[in-house]
Amino acid sequence: MREEAGCIGTGSVGTTGVMHEIEMRSAAFNDHAMIPREYSHQAGDVSPPLEWTGVPDEAVELVLTCEDPDAPVGTFVHWLVAGIPPETGGVDAGEQVTDAVPGRNDYGTAGYGGPHPPPGDDPHRYFFRLTALAEPSGLRPGFTVDDLREAVEEKVVGTGTLVGTFGR
Repeated sequence: MREEAGCIGTGSVGTTGVMHEIEMRSAAFNDHAMIPREYSHQAGDVSPPLEWTGVPDEAVELVLTCEDPDAPVGTFVHWLVAGIPPETGGVDAGEQVTDAVPGRNDYGTAGYGGPHPPPGDDPHRYFFRLTALAEPSGLRPGFTVDDLREAVEEKVVGTGTLVGTFGR
């Protein structure tokens, strides 16, 4: 299994040539720990609270994603949000960032779709990744993960990842 999901924000570095480390954390779960059921798909798709620090000064936009690389059909996208202002320090549980641009998850909806691995599977890993961009992504509501990968090419100046697990 891959340690990194989706590779959004892990490719080409932006114009500064420097990749900054963004620290991510959640009041709901620790890194590599179980995500509480209240943030799962069967509990209503309430996104967990997330906080971050260390966004580089040159960032003009943040992108937030959540992906499950352990899904039986390949990486499953649970959350795509672009256009987050760089001064934003996090999101509360269930919060939709004002003025942000929601993408389409693999449930076919905009916004957060919580963990829902098949019954009996070992716990899956969920990679919450924040990517800082040196230029605007230009993404529109309903964008896909493929649109995102293309839009961030050569614009990334920082990334941070928080991994949660979930099983049924």
